[in-house]
Amino acid sequence: MSATAFVILLLLGVVSATFGSIVGLGGGIIIVPALIYLGPQLLDQDISTTLAVGTSLTVLIFTAASSTLTFMKDKKVDFKSAWLYFITSGPAAILGASLTDLFEPKLFQLVFGLFMLCLSGLLIFRNKLKPSRVVWPIQRTFTDAQGVTSQYGYNIPAALAVGFGVGLISGLFGIGGGSLFVPAMVLLFRYPAHVATATSMFVIFLSSILGSATHMAHGDVGGWLVLALAPGAWLGGWLGARIVRRISGNGLLWLLRLTLVALAIKLIWSGLG
Repeated sequence: MSATAFVILLLLGVVSATFGSIVGLGGGIIIVPALIYLGPQLLDQDISTTLAVGTSLTVLIFTAASSTLTFMKDKKVDFKSAWLYFITSGPAAILGASLTDLFEPKLFQLVFGLFMLCLSGLLIFRNKLKPSRVVWPIQRTFTDAQGVTSQYGYNIPAALAVGFGVGLISGLFGIGGGSLFVPAMVLLFRYPAHVATATSMFVIFLSSILGSATHMAHGDVGGWLVLALAPGAWLGGWLGARIVRRISGNGLLWLLRLTLVALAIKLIWSGLG
């Protein structure tokens, strides 16, 4: 790997992890397509979809760990509900990672592109969606480091179902699953946005360990790629969590939305070609 390639991958880790930490995505939504399309130019070789997914999920461990530690200092992580989600998200991440090898490259790009297109639509319209008014049997009261108290609730079957869906997508696409986790927590269970983001990053950290271990067992993790991406991902995870403290991040969110739309169209076009 050339020094130029190493620097570009390092910066890719920073950018993807910063965006991912702000909205709870984890960053894989940018890393996976970037590796697929930049591989021939940077490394003079094609990066397979399975290698991109396995590498992304491994790097995600560093992103999620870094942002979780920052969120923990602000006492925004609801560990009690996080461990409940992990009961199903962990095994589902292993299942999703095992299913990645079943996709042909073009089919994977098509499915991933359609998913990203749906995700970008969700990010665009999520502020217009209203939280559910369901009165859940389990009610939680949570107070963060600033003394702000929030109330939200859930029931165990619904929480386990959300955890399973998130874990499956995390392992399959290598993206962390926060793209579905945060909206589900906010819209279904009425979590405050910052608590949902922080809690989802902790669950993503746990699930990505299991999912990446499965990809490693299949030989689908690029060691040199991880070494180049991981330091940037750690920095980006820390930076994104700090940005969340200070601003709403609307400008960055719109940039992320437009980026996802462009990548989704490119993936769909390649998948259909």
